[in-house]
Amino acid sequence: MNKINLEKLTTESRNKNTVNIDKVSTLEMVKLINDEDKKVAEAVEIELPKIAEAIDGIVERIHKGGRLIYIGAGTSGRLGILDASECPPTYGVSEELVQGIIAGGKEAIFRAKEGAEDSKELAVEDLKNKSLSKNDIVVGLAASGRTPYVIGGLEYANRIGALTVSITCNADSEVSKAAKISIAPVVGAEVITGSTRLKSGTAQKLVLNMLSTGTMIKLGKVYGNLMIDVRATNEKLVERAKKIVCEATGVTREEAEKLLNKTDFDVKLSIFMILSKLEKEEAKRLLNESKGYIAEALKIIN
Repeated sequence: MNKINLEKLTTESRNKNTVNIDKVSTLEMVKLINDEDKKVAEAVEIELPKIAEAIDGIVERIHKGGRLIYIGAGTSGRLGILDASECPPTYGVSEELVQGIIAGGKEAIFRAKEGAEDSKELAVEDLKNKSLSKNDIVVGLAASGRTPYVIGGLEYANRIGALTVSITCNADSEVSKAAKISIAPVVGAEVITGSTRLKSGTAQKLVLNMLSTGTMIKLGKVYGNLMIDVRATNEKLVERAKKIVCEATGVTREEAEKLLNKTDFDVKLSIFMILSKLEKEEAKRLLNESKGYIAEALKIIN
C-alpha cells in the first residue's frame, strides 16, 4: 500500500486561526467556526464555470436516457445519498434518475466503514451492479481528492464512456485527474484539523445543491422559481401544491384545489391547463411535446 502524505493535502493542514479553540468561551468558539464557514461560498464561487459545464453535460446525458450517479465514501458518500434522495419528492423524478452510492453499502450510511474507501475494485463492482452505461453521469465525491474507491469508480466510468465529474476540496488531486470535469472548491484548513465534514462537507453540499437544482431547472421541473413537479405525498405538500398553482396562475385556492383534484394533483399539468385554457388531454400532449417545459409549451399555442 502506498504511503499517504497528509501534509500535502490542504484539507489535512492545521488551521492557525483555531489553534486555541479549546480554550475560548463558547461564543468565541462558534464565532471562529462561523468565520471559517464564511470562506466556503467564496471558494465555491471560483468553481461556478465548472459547475455550469457539469450541469449542461448532465442534462445532455439525461435527455439520452442517462442517470446521475453520485459515488463517495464516508461524509462525501452520505452527502451524495442525501442529495439523490431529495430529488424524487421535490421534483417528481423517479428514484432511478438520481442515485447515491457509498463505499460499504447501506450500512455505511449510518455507521462508519472507513476501510471500504480503500478499494478501487469495490467501486467497479458497485457501478457494475447499477449496469452503468455510456449515457450515465458519475460524480465522484472526495474531500481529500485521494480516495481509492472514488478514483476506481471514475476510472471505470471513463472506460464505459460515461461522463465523469469530481467534487473535491484539494487542488490538482488524483480524483480530479480521473474526471472529465473537475470541481474543486479549496476551502482551506478545517476548524478541527482533518475534520472534513465541516467546511469541505459544506462546500460539497453547496455544489451538489447547484448540480441537482440546475439540472432539474433545465429539465423543466421549475416554472419561474416554483417547483412544479412536487409530489403531494403529505398534508404539507398538498397545501404547497395548491399554493404553487395559485402563485403561478393567480387563481383562488378553491379553483386550484378543484383542478388539482381533476389532474390527480399534477401541479405542472394544472398550471398549464389554466394558463393555456386547454382541456386535460390536449394540455398533456403539448407538455409532452415540449419535454415538460411550460414556457415552451405556451410558445406553441401563442
